[in-house]
Amino acid sequence: MRKIFTALFIFLLVSCVGIPENITPVDNFNLEKYLGKWYEIARLDHSFERGLSKVTAEYTLRSDGGVKVLNRGYSDIEKKWKEAEGKAYFVQESDRGYLKVSFFGPFYGSYVVFEIDEVNYQYSLVCGPDRSYLWILSRNPAMPEELKAKLVDKAKRYCQMLWMMSFISVSVPAKIKQPLS
Repeated sequence: MRKIFTALFIFLLVSCVGIPENITPVDNFNLEKYLGKWYEIARLDHSFERGLSKVTAEYTLRSDGGVKVLNRGYSDIEKKWKEAEGKAYFVQESDRGYLKVSFFGPFYGSYVVFEIDEVNYQYSLVCGPDRSYLWILSRNPAMPEELKAKLVDKAKRYCQMLWMMSFISVSVPAKIKQPLS
């Protein structure tokens, strides 16, 4: 019985850092160019971000070679900023947009960059371990509607969950400013 439990536990841990079928992480990924602040333009809604707007993610290098992840969002209900700090590491090669991220303990989830502005790293399309996690990120608080539509279209082709779930638009309006870092 113990062997079955251990095998199941290992399977669950591994499945959380898998890549959804038909999703291909970007090649020639450059972590140095990816580091810095990203604004969440849209996402598929999940309980851990529900009610948050003006969400940002800031990526910096850790001393152990990993990436420090600092997510910040404004709770409209509580009228205050919330933060979550995590860590990320490459799952395979460091030039492939495939990382695992953890915000609590030894549990990791996939962070798969499957579309990116290859020249200037101004936008990215990211999914998690399955098709129910999806984010459109930008270096700017707002994104041109044409580009946003292109990214949503790509997401719809690869993440069928979009047909069943709503995309939450989370661009940063001018009237509520981000806290100073």
